[in-house]
Amino acid sequence: MLPTTMSPWAVILAGGEGARLRPLTQRLTGDARPKQFCPLFGSDTLLDRTRRRADMVICADRQIVVVTAAHEAYWTPLVRELLPGRLLVQPQNRGTAPAIVLGALAVRHLAGDTPIVILPSDHDIADERTFMKAVADAVEAVADRREMVVLLGIEPRDAETEYGWIEPHPADDPVIAPIQRFWEKPSPAVARVLLERGCLWNSFVMVGWAGAFVTLAARMVPDLELALAPVEAAFGPRTEAAALARAYAGLSTVGFSEAVLPRAAHQLSVMRVKDVGWCDLGNPQRALESARRRGHAPSWLQEAASLSA
Repeated sequence: MLPTTMSPWAVILAGGEGARLRPLTQRLTGDARPKQFCPLFGSDTLLDRTRRRADMVICADRQIVVVTAAHEAYWTPLVRELLPGRLLVQPQNRGTAPAIVLGALAVRHLAGDTPIVILPSDHDIADERTFMKAVADAVEAVADRREMVVLLGIEPRDAETEYGWIEPHPADDPVIAPIQRFWEKPSPAVARVLLERGCLWNSFVMVGWAGAFVTLAARMVPDLELALAPVEAAFGPRTEAAALARAYAGLSTVGFSEAVLPRAAHQLSVMRVKDVGWCDLGNPQRALESARRRGHAPSWLQEAASLSA
């Protein structure tokens, strides 16, 4: 395990639909399972790989996985693998904001206010050790700053238009800087300018205290935090499902990248991470590029190439 003086928790996001990659995953599996439950590189699913990556910094008993009820056929093995309270089943997928707030509330219920790492489960990272070392460094950075939330920003390889970008404030610290602005899926011309300015890809991996994420939600999307607040007192096998059903019944779909991050940019920081072969596996073209960059030749390579043509 990579060294850190803190004992952080992980909130692993595994409740999404994976719709953009479905043309590939459905051909491979024969069903509509979301990409996080698909084995794209070797025999392990993307969720399995994310959990192993988390193990480098975070003890297994401090990892929470957020899933969606409709995907039960694919996450059922986690019921046996995870300790009680570590599997959070959303009644519906309502976007990343409810999943993150729910995970933060669950950690606070289990361990009190403590640092957490938000980990999407649909990423491919060639140099996992270097990436998770940056996660450990971010945990140390927030150790004495309970209000601080740090996003990991990847040094870009090109002027990508399908990723979100982070523009840091000029700062004396070359590693962690305040955030000046978020740019979501910029045009080709804007992406080239961002690349020249030294802006970073938004990995959506975030580190902060559980309470800091709840506070962000309360400020930026107060209706969401208000709806989920009663769940914190209801965590447990007998009352949790009913409380979640009530909370989610009136929720709209809310993306953390859209509803929270841009409005809270001045409260956030970004840690610069060198190119570690990071890729958000959002579509067949990205999966194809990731496999080629790794020098892999998975059985689906030709399928991805035909879908990306």
